[in-house]
Amino acid sequence: MLTTTISDFRKDIKRYLDNVTEDFETLIINRGKDSGVVVISLDEYNSLNATQHELSSKVNEKRLDSAIEKLKNKSSFQKDLLDL
Repeated sequence: MLTTTISDFRKDIKRYLDNVTEDFETLIINRGKDSGVVVISLDEYNSLNATQHELSSKVNEKRLDSAIEKLKNKSSFQKDLLDL
């Protein structure tokens, strides 16, 4: 993760943007007290959006719940076998 000020960003914008796009760095540009901007690559942004979509999907929520239930049952089944 890179951090810079708006002044330094202006001075060397190409280098900062190259780091973001080529090295998948996250850039934080401080703009004063409790204020700033985060710059990420388009690939990273698309990946975050796809992940958010998958996590918010009701179908995937049901699949995840089902998988968790199967794991719980499997753990219980394996414990029963060990107790034999």
